[in-house]
Amino acid sequence: MQATGQDPALLPEPATVDYARSFFPVALVVLLLRAFIFEPFRIPSDSMMPTLLDGDFIIVNKYVYGLRWPVFDKKFVNIREPQRGDVVVFRYPLDPSVNYIKRLVGLPGDHVQVMNDRVTINGKRVPFKVVAPYDDGCYLHMQLAVEELGAHIHQAMLCPVGEFHVTADAAPSCNRSNSRGYFCGAITGQDPASAFEGPATDVTVPPGQYLMMGDNRDNSEDGRVWGFVPEDHLVGKATRIWFNWDWHRSGGPLWSRIGAHID
Repeated sequence: MQATGQDPALLPEPATVDYARSFFPVALVVLLLRAFIFEPFRIPSDSMMPTLLDGDFIIVNKYVYGLRWPVFDKKFVNIREPQRGDVVVFRYPLDPSVNYIKRLVGLPGDHVQVMNDRVTINGKRVPFKVVAPYDDGCYLHMQLAVEELGAHIHQAMLCPVGEFHVTADAAPSCNRSNSRGYFCGAITGQDPASAFEGPATDVTVPPGQYLMMGDNRDNSEDGRVWGFVPEDHLVGKATRIWFNWDWHRSGGPLWSRIGAHID
């Protein structure tokens, strides 16, 4: 355009440049929100049933326990301390590249005892009441309970007879194509493999660490097995379910779970 005597400023910008200029502020805001404020996660297991189901997509509040620098994971603003009963996403202590989600049961300095799925903290039994049978077609003969941990009143599930078994094949009534069978009590005519049964626990939580447990008390490999979670491994507090779809479950998304608050 200079060679022809025209003003180069009049040359139209390529569409890709215009799109990039418009997209950059949006991308920057999304990255900042994800790094410091909120981040989505997908629930990959049954360990937090019935509170959270495999296939729930959740929002995690990352700033509630303080702001951290990405990569370095160093806290530079303290907001508040984790509370007993919070549902927390954290980096798995045995492999920090993997994120786990459990319920915070023991705070630093707490003396925690767990026996037959009942929790005692500092000598005081945590309110825990069995309210109904639980049978979703995949988990059979379980029981549903309500537990009060700190300010949180939430549901838990357990095997009341202490004989929790897993079989290679799902029950005929189970609508999950990749599921095994989960049975509470002896199963006649089958040779069930022993599943995880929460052991008796009697520990004192060290300073700067936390004890985490799953709400699915007899099918959760948690702090009763691998120990405590350091404070710098905490990612954030789970707040809401924004979508649900377990690809291995027939029937599509569970629309009723969308928008549900996580207690």
